[in-house]
Amino acid sequence: MAKNLVVVESPAKAKTINKYLGSDFFVTASFGHVRDLPSSKTGIDVENDFMPKYLVPAKSKKIVNQIKKEAGTSDNVYLATDPDREGEAIAWHVAEACGLKAEKTKRI
Repeated sequence: MAKNLVVVESPAKAKTINKYLGSDFFVTASFGHVRDLPSSKTGIDVENDFMPKYLVPAKSKKIVNQIKKEAGTSDNVYLATDPDREGEAIAWHVAEACGLKAEKTKRI
């Protein structure tokens, strides 16, 4: 297993970046957003300071499980999503959905 996990947004970026990093790295893609508000009911808890109620859509469950598994065996996790508002949101949702430990997770 690789010592370092790198998470990017797209599989094409993952493939390209993987060419430049050594065998100590495993690069994977989140395929964009991994969580969303539910569409079938209210996505916020009005009784609890309007806290959002996020869920992992069926299409993202496999990738979330893969990231969790790889993160569990990696020394470091690098969230390398795009440096824009969407990239920041995706990185945060990946960290939250996968339960990434703050002490070994870095945003780059």
